[in-house]
Amino acid sequence: MTKAAQQEDHKGSTLPHRNILNRQALYLKPDSTRVIVRPFKPSTEPRHLNPRDKTRANEIVDRVLSLDAASTANQLRDILANFEGRHRNLLRQFELRADAMEDAFLHHQQFSQQQRQLVGAYFMNEYSFESSALFNPSIVPHPDQSGLADGSLRVIISLRAVGEGHISSLTFRSGVIDEHGVVSIDAPTRLAGLPNIHASDGLAPAGCITLSFSSESDLGERVIFPVTEAQSNGIEDARFVAFEDDGKTIYYATYTAYSGSSIRSELLETRDFLNFSLTPLRGPAARNKGMALFPRRIDGRYAMIARQDSENLYLLYSDDLLNWDEGHLLMKPEFAWQFVQIGNCGSPIEIDEGWLMFTHGVGPMRRYAIGVTLLDKDDPSIILSRTVEPLLQPDPTEREGYVPNVVYSCGALRHGDLIALPYAVSDTYSNFTTIRISRLLEAMRPTGVST
Repeated sequence: MTKAAQQEDHKGSTLPHRNILNRQALYLKPDSTRVIVRPFKPSTEPRHLNPRDKTRANEIVDRVLSLDAASTANQLRDILANFEGRHRNLLRQFELRADAMEDAFLHHQQFSQQQRQLVGAYFMNEYSFESSALFNPSIVPHPDQSGLADGSLRVIISLRAVGEGHISSLTFRSGVIDEHGVVSIDAPTRLAGLPNIHASDGLAPAGCITLSFSSESDLGERVIFPVTEAQSNGIEDARFVAFEDDGKTIYYATYTAYSGSSIRSELLETRDFLNFSLTPLRGPAARNKGMALFPRRIDGRYAMIARQDSENLYLLYSDDLLNWDEGHLLMKPEFAWQFVQIGNCGSPIEIDEGWLMFTHGVGPMRRYAIGVTLLDKDDPSIILSRTVEPLLQPDPTEREGYVPNVVYSCGALRHGDLIALPYAVSDTYSNFTTIRISRLLEAMRPTGVST
């Protein structure tokens, strides 16, 4: 960071911990030019005044089939001229959409291939999935660490993208943290696309869905969009963690599935960020949001930080990863900046001294701020120390956005003696800060010390 940038970073701040932060000014902002193609569903209910009792979808199909071969070909050429450079394999996507609409196409004649492609085009639309916001990030090491300079770490950042209708999906960026803690983010490709959805076999847990992306796709192209009724209004706030189990790394993410009227916690699993499984979590604790998995088992059991009552933080244990009963009360709002409620900012991070747990607090005027707590490594129900004042709160330049006065994170990671913390700004865009672990520990106070 330049001297001018450092001066700007401190401008107007009264935070006692502000000088330990190194804001990177890597603004990940929403981009309305990035679009996916997804099903468009005109009403298929019977039209009450139509004596033939035909659905609207069939009326559209009949109109397409009324075109002669030359007109059909011309229409397809025009569509491709306008849209093909914006998507991969567009004609194939049209054909797959027509296949999926078979049940709605009653009493139609046999289609030619071009007619099927054109019909598919009428039942798809572009969706600008990150036109409104790109926020609530988390970060994990990339599975591929080849070709890096000594001391550097390649990372994957997950982000919550919001588009038309305030529907949330999950998207990704890759980047590198060098030996000095400088973060660089790879620009995403122009293209973006959805995965193939596969029926789960009989061995999969109830409600499990599996997804796969083409190996030709870049990480930044991949968008996980809601695919079930429970997720129909959003896949929100994924908290990714690189989970170590018997010498193998599995990437898990807990997230909130939102139907538009109800929420539940679900679990994403991947090993390569190409193939994913999404499974509902069960038990009383899974009925709320904000669950964050520890990166390894503790005494042979899975452990989770959760806010099962919408106000306090709890420590939960489970034997099988999918079932989560009510847990042990860990923290209540205690300081003025968190009197409304507290929540976790992603999975705890293991250091020599214990578990670093970043938390957010909600204070007056619904201002969100971030602090950190140190938990005992062997028994994380024991709080060793914490920041009494916020570590991070909205900078004067970060107050404005879709939801003003908010900083929020879904996960940080350790890189040597640094913590890299991506954070969202006012539910609109994302930024990064790094923090020396030694400076962070110095800023914390033992439990019971209030000043």
